[in-house]
Amino acid sequence: MDKVLIRKMEIKDVEHVVEVEKASFTAPWTTDIFYQEIVDNKFAHYFVIEANGQIVGYAGAWIVIDEAQITNIAIMPEFRGYKLGEMLFQYVIQAAMQIGVRHLSLEVRVSNIVAQSMYRKFGLVPGGIRKNYYTDNQEDAIVMWVNL
Repeated sequence: MDKVLIRKMEIKDVEHVVEVEKASFTAPWTTDIFYQEIVDNKFAHYFVIEANGQIVGYAGAWIVIDEAQITNIAIMPEFRGYKLGEMLFQYVIQAAMQIGVRHLSLEVRVSNIVAQSMYRKFGLVPGGIRKNYYTDNQEDAIVMWVNL
């Protein structure tokens, strides 16, 4: 990858983001959900990461006052292992801090050890369990938090 760019998600990106979503999750968000997030949700902040001009991942957060909740983060399977997820997550954290966010949280599957490990690199720690959180298989989620 010669060139990596992270930028704010735009309406024109939704089709590509949905491809990332479908490749990454068993219960993917729909095109309509992403449009609603970008157009109607004043708390939503979404970003895409491009590698050589191709959208290969995205991340989103809801920011209310000084708290951010990561809604989702995904990298296309064939682009995983290149630290793009870490770059994107760092970017989201920095963007959130620039607008005054002091606390960040997210949910992650109990089975997703790779993601948990990445979040720990950024100082997130487990804060609780949401039982049967995921609708596709009723897997529990670990709630992870960090004070920025």
